[in-house]
Amino acid sequence: MTIEDVAYNVGMSWNTIKNIEKKYLRAHYSNPDLSNLRRIGIDEFSVAKGHTYMTVVMDLDKSKVIYVGEGRSSESLDKFWAKLRSKNIEIKAIAMDMWPAYIKSVLDNAPKADIIFDRFHIVKMLNKAIDELRRDIYRDETDLNKRTLMKGTRWLILLNPDKLTDKTKSKLDAALAVNRPLAAAYYLKEELRLLWSQKNLLEALSFLEQWVKKAVESGIKKLIAFANTLMAHRTGIISWYKHRISTGPLEGFNNKIKVLKRKAYGYRDFEFFILKIYALHSTRYALL
Repeated sequence: MTIEDVAYNVGMSWNTIKNIEKKYLRAHYSNPDLSNLRRIGIDEFSVAKGHTYMTVVMDLDKSKVIYVGEGRSSESLDKFWAKLRSKNIEIKAIAMDMWPAYIKSVLDNAPKADIIFDRFHIVKMLNKAIDELRRDIYRDETDLNKRTLMKGTRWLILLNPDKLTDKTKSKLDAALAVNRPLAAAYYLKEELRLLWSQKNLLEALSFLEQWVKKAVESGIKKLIAFANTLMAHRTGIISWYKHRISTGPLEGFNNKIKVLKRKAYGYRDFEFFILKIYALHSTRYALL
C-alpha cells in the first residue's frame, strides 16, 4: 500500500502520513546492526540522470544494507569508516569493482582487509572491450559478405555459449570464421570464465598469468589493455579463492532500490530515502 493510499483511506494529508512513516523508519532502521560485521560489499547505484550516484554497503553475511552515502567518491565512505572505528570493528574482506575511488578509500581505512574484485564486473569489462572491437571491425570491413555475416551478432558474442541454440550457434560460428581477431577475442573471453573454477589460489594465479600472456600475444590492443588491467589488480582478483564473495547480492538489492526510486515519493528528503533503503531487506515492511 502506498502513502497516497493510506492518506486517502484515513483522510489525512500525504505529508502527515509520510512523516509518521519516517518516524517509524527512524526508530526501527536508522542504526543498522553492525554486530559480527566481517565481510562487506561496496557498490554504487544511479539516482538521477547526469551521473548522480550513491554508494551502498552491504553486510554480505546478513544480506542487509548497512550504509548509504552520497556520491561515489572516496569521501562517500568516510562516515562509514568512522562508525566502524568508533565500534572497533575490523573488516576481513571487501567485495567491490575496480573503481579507483573505492580502492583508495579501502586502502586508507581498512588496509588489513582483503579486497576481492567482483568477477561479474571483470566479465562485464571484457564484454565491453570485445563489443568495441566488434564495432570497430564491422565499421572497417569492406567485404560485403563478411559484413553480412557479422551483422546482428552482438548479443551472440556476449551471450553464454550454453544459451545458444543450434541456429544462433551456426550464425556465430560463421561470423567468427571470417574474422580472426574477433574469434581470438571471443575464445579468450570464454576461457577467462575458467579463472574462477581452478582448484586453489596458486593455480588461479598461474591460469591468470597464462591467459594474460595469450591476450598480449593476440596483438589486439583492446585485449592487451584489458589484460594489463587484470595484472595490475591480480591480487584482488585471485583473493576470491580466500573468501569466495562477490557483489552479486548487492547487485540484486540495487534492483530493489531502482524500483523504490521509480516510486519517486519523498525523494527530495534524503534521510527518508536512505531509511527506505535500510528497510528494504524486511519482507514484512511494505508501505511505499
